[in-house]
Amino acid sequence: MYNTTGATFQRLYGVPVKAVLYMTPCLLFLYVNGVMLFTLMSKPVFQETTRYILFGHLLFSDSLQLTMSMVMYMLAVTRLKMISYVCMVMSCSAGIIAIISPFNLAVMSLERYVAICFPLRHAQIATCRRTHVAIAVTWVLGSLNSLIEVFVFVTIESTPFTMQIFCSRYNLYTQQIYIELNIAFTTLNFVTVGVIIIYTYIAILVTARSVSSDKTSASKAHKTVLLHLIQLSLCLSSTLFNTINTLIHWHMDPVVVMHIQYVLFVGLIIFPRCLSPLIYGLRDPTFKHIFKYYIAFGFGNSVKPVVIVS
Repeated sequence: MYNTTGATFQRLYGVPVKAVLYMTPCLLFLYVNGVMLFTLMSKPVFQETTRYILFGHLLFSDSLQLTMSMVMYMLAVTRLKMISYVCMVMSCSAGIIAIISPFNLAVMSLERYVAICFPLRHAQIATCRRTHVAIAVTWVLGSLNSLIEVFVFVTIESTPFTMQIFCSRYNLYTQQIYIELNIAFTTLNFVTVGVIIIYTYIAILVTARSVSSDKTSASKAHKTVLLHLIQLSLCLSSTLFNTINTLIHWHMDPVVVMHIQYVLFVGLIIFPRCLSPLIYGLRDPTFKHIFKYYIAFGFGNSVKPVVIVS
């Protein structure tokens, strides 16, 4: 009787409250990301500088991730049933978007590595064209796991069916082969990105201690790469969601599971995606000044000429 009453109360009051608590920070950070993207597009020099192009791409991918998470969350809350192939497309899109940010962090670290360790060749190596090629490569690499899963799913499930519960990757891909594929690609991706970021951090740290280097720029760069490593750790924590989600389903009451799922979803998936503006954008004095102008609708600030410092 208690469980039934608790579940009823949860459906009537808990879900709307959690939906509001969940959607509010997502919408807030989407607005902040939108203003930052507008700031990057407002000055041609931002569009022609490698690190700002990569930062804009990071904002774009994080915004897509937040938007997709909001859509998937609302589908789960409303318990909307859909055809398996439609769910497959949404899960595939969500999977691709989720892995783009770690790859982008690796490219950003490499850009800082070239700027500090090879300053005379930075302009030649880190061109706009090569930056866009690198971004395209991240999307190709990020798509491999999801596209293979789609191929396997279409091969196994040749006939579409209506899902009996809400759409999620956890509910769609139930075969053991999907678990093995996910573990393999997740391990490969994060180990590769982690090695790149750690290597660039050590290289920049060594350069920062060199007598001949620009200590100020090198110090800023190695702090930036360290933040990349912290951000990667937060992104890696999101991969624990499905594992913990499986364990709590086996050992806990359904009402308690709902509360834990909400906390895990916000803490492991949403929170890391909301940190990019705070970690990167507000640390750059040039970008910060213009961003404050637009976020305050032009009150109390004036836009000065933009000077880019490597």
